Amino acid sequence: MADNRIGRIVIVGGGTAGWMSAAMLARALGPAAKISLVESEAIGTVGVGEASIPQLRNFNAFLGLDEDAFLRATEGTIKLGIEFVDWLHPGHRYMHAFGPVGRPLGTTPFHHYWLDARRRGTAGDDFWAWSANALAARAGRFGRTPGEAGAEPLTWAFHFDAALYARHLRTYAQARGVQRIEGRIIGVDQDGESGFLRAVALEGERRVEGDLFIDCSGFRGLLIEETLKSGYEDWRKWLPMDSAWAAPSRDDAPPVPYTRAWARDAGWQWRIPLQHRTGNGHVFSSAWTDKDAAARTLMANLEGEALAEPRLLTFVTGRRRKSWNRNVVALGLASGFMEPLESTSIHLVQSGLARLLALFPDQGFDPLLADEFNRQTEQEYACIRDFLVLHYKATQREDTPFWASRKAMEIPHSLAERMALFAGSGRVFSRDEDLFKESSWVQVLLGQGVTPAAAHPMTAVAADAQVDGWLDDLARIAGRTAASLPTHAAFLAAAGGPRPAQRLAG
Repeated sequence: MADNRIGRIVIVGGGTAGWMSAAMLARALGPAAKISLVESEAIGTVGVGEASIPQLRNFNAFLGLDEDAFLRATEGTIKLGIEFVDWLHPGHRYMHAFGPVGRPLGTTPFHHYWLDARRRGTAGDDFWAWSANALAARAGRFGRTPGEAGAEPLTWAFHFDAALYARHLRTYAQARGVQRIEGRIIGVDQDGESGFLRAVALEGERRVEGDLFIDCSGFRGLLIEETLKSGYEDWRKWLPMDSAWAAPSRDDAPPVPYTRAWARDAGWQWRIPLQHRTGNGHVFSSAWTDKDAAARTLMANLEGEALAEPRLLTFVTGRRRKSWNRNVVALGLASGFMEPLESTSIHLVQSGLARLLALFPDQGFDPLLADEFNRQTEQEYACIRDFLVLHYKATQREDTPFWASRKAMEIPHSLAERMALFAGSGRVFSRDEDLFKESSWVQVLLGQGVTPAAAHPMTAVAADAQVDGWLDDLARIAGRTAASLPTHAAFLAAAGGPRPAQRLAG
């Protein structure tokens, strides 16, 4: 019987997406497949994605990476959530914290009991007083273990230098047999009848043959778009941000364990603290401001000395209509782009790889596998799109033309349904391929000013006094847990990273 397994995998492009692909495939497939990665030092990578969500810990664990070693290698810090400043209205802020807020009582989610208690005047307005993650973030604390019996451990992700992470993964992948091929691709050998790719041609009359090709070539989409014309779905009518300035800065203060996102007149600005520097960027819409004004906004709002001139990136928010086409699978920016407001870019590489392994083909390339891959990818991108659009639509801001347009815009029906359901009865449910679960939706809906008209009727089953005592106990546990943790700086020092005074230009 003929061996029909995929024997040769060619990854086009390095950077974070390319080396994540190489590392995960090498770990999953072992010596069963020859994996080659083609990249050129002459072609730069975007390399500004320095924040993640907690699922990256699963990726690193699958590879067997030690977390402290990862933090040292990438100049990484801990991320407990994202603080949003000025999004609802100037002067307002809230935290989208990882992990749960409170605990359900029976089958009824926690936020319904909080809503009812607040209506009765026995609970405060700070929903995040029941989140150990949010309280620890505000206090600049982090630890891996809960502080007392009955407390839940924190849920965390990372800030890190994306270029250093790619280098870390490259070392890992090459140690497991991945062949790195330096060179610029100048052509693609495509079967004239089936359209399947057979090889990529490199400068110097070299040729790299493969059975399966992974396109990590960035926005360009060398294989998935330039060769296979897979098409692109443009979502700028909902998310018109199409440009970003990025610049590193020096910050001598201890790094905080959360990302910060400030709303600006025509977009927003990020701040991501690393051990050796701080990453900053201003994401904006060129339809509502010019690039020079956007650059001035970024540089005027740095919290430390700039370490380099700002770098401009341009993009189109949306997704590839087919991320798997014939024997090409696109990952990372080649598959689509979602603005980094909720740090989803690196996760989309990870989820695409997990999806590929679940639907891994043989050389017959059953088209139903590609169809299912594309269906799941489409749904995941659409759910993330809706979550991002929520941040702009649910606002009281009309102080600039940009914000007035976002508040008035028509939104996808799928998002309108979710918002109406929550506004009416406080209900929110996860859907298929939904990256962000109920806790995330509740936090952003409440943070953006969507207050339910009523709590769940099941809150009436328990006596008010019992519920109030239960809420008080949960708040005390969350508060004591956060207070018992070491400072974030002390944790990093114990993990082997530099102390705050050693944060230098990187």
